[in-house]
Amino acid sequence: MNAASIPTTSTAPSLVRDLTFRDGVAIVVGTVIGSGVFLVPGSIARQIPSMGLVMLVWIAGGLLTVFGALSLAELGPMYPGAGGLYVYLRAAYGRPVGFLYGWGLLSLIHTGSMATLAVGFGLYASQLVPMALPVQKLVAISAILLMTVLNAFGLRAGKLAQNAVTICKVGGIGLMVTLLLSSHRRPPMDVPAPGPPAALAIGAALVAVLWAYEGWHAVSFTSAEFRNVSRDFPRSLWWGAVALAAIYLSANVAYYHVLSPAELQGTDRPAALAVQAAYGGPATALVTALIVVSILGALNGMALTGPRVYFAMARDGLFFSSFGKLNGARVPLVALVVQGVWAACLTLAGTFQELFTYVVFTAWIFYGLSVLAVIVLRFREPDLPRPFKVPAYPLIPILFVAAALLITGLSIANGPLHALYGIGSILIGLPIYWLRFRTEVG
Repeated sequence: MNAASIPTTSTAPSLVRDLTFRDGVAIVVGTVIGSGVFLVPGSIARQIPSMGLVMLVWIAGGLLTVFGALSLAELGPMYPGAGGLYVYLRAAYGRPVGFLYGWGLLSLIHTGSMATLAVGFGLYASQLVPMALPVQKLVAISAILLMTVLNAFGLRAGKLAQNAVTICKVGGIGLMVTLLLSSHRRPPMDVPAPGPPAALAIGAALVAVLWAYEGWHAVSFTSAEFRNVSRDFPRSLWWGAVALAAIYLSANVAYYHVLSPAELQGTDRPAALAVQAAYGGPATALVTALIVVSILGALNGMALTGPRVYFAMARDGLFFSSFGKLNGARVPLVALVVQGVWAACLTLAGTFQELFTYVVFTAWIFYGLSVLAVIVLRFREPDLPRPFKVPAYPLIPILFVAAALLITGLSIANGPLHALYGIGSILIGLPIYWLRFRTEVG
């Protein structure tokens, strides 16, 4: 069976085609901008004391995101069904790889991203209302369950919430950046302590940056719900990725405008500290509220998009059939609920930094394979219609795949146990596939 004849949910009439270009950009930007840009600059400063190197790492993360977006923009209109990366991986490499991606998404990658966002939500909520760590965890779990319930009411409810929150968070970040750059406060001239060896330090910093960009691909899961997938899906990915890079660079320039590297190294809340240093406590509360809203928007985007993958797998005979059933609002309710409950459980599994390290390592294995699929399918299926083609082919896919290999290697070097946990969570899916789904007709 060739890739073109693989059945997917691209023809399933049960999903509502109600997403526009604006909705797609809101999913990209709103899902990606969660806690990362407000939390990880402190972690990056501890790895790299030089502002110049910090900016280069953020630029590298932005370029990789744009390169990945351009690559998926070619694949999306070719396979316009629900499922995104799962569909592309299955078409390029076969059923086992497609299944392992979907399994990894549910067991760690997507749910782990939700858990990391929720932990950040609890951390910042405690700045508005002081609370003990167990209460922070309870608040984190409640945030996940709230977004799960919201999306059970249908695509329209999820997308309207996403659009509104994205507008608020982008406007809020723009205001924060403007205020910081307008401040007369200048950071003290200090000399930060030496960091780890350069290669590993830069690698750890890049992992943190890539966590901040995590979720750029999630809009691909909803491609079956675009009104005009050939036109709006590629544009959503491209403009969303470019907007993210511009927002993140602006935010980091603003932080360094008022904080020294040593001050950034000493905090896990760089955005709040920057505003406090420039304008005092009351302004800090406003920024904290912005961050809390931002994280809720990212959680909503993750809750909305992930179940579409498990739905597609179930409809293709590669996952439990209950995940392919829709409720009255035409939402895969079982997939949505299981995703939410497991993500809530993962909030108890580790710290913010441990969680995003697990996620980035495992996710980038599949991102590399997905972008490589552009090249694989150019050879295997040269006659399939491609409404959009990656510019500068094959340079952009090759650079992305090479970067994915480097990132996974650096992740192993920086955290072998984290890498082992990530690989193990994926490989657990092999016996499940072999015993339950290997002989299914798909």
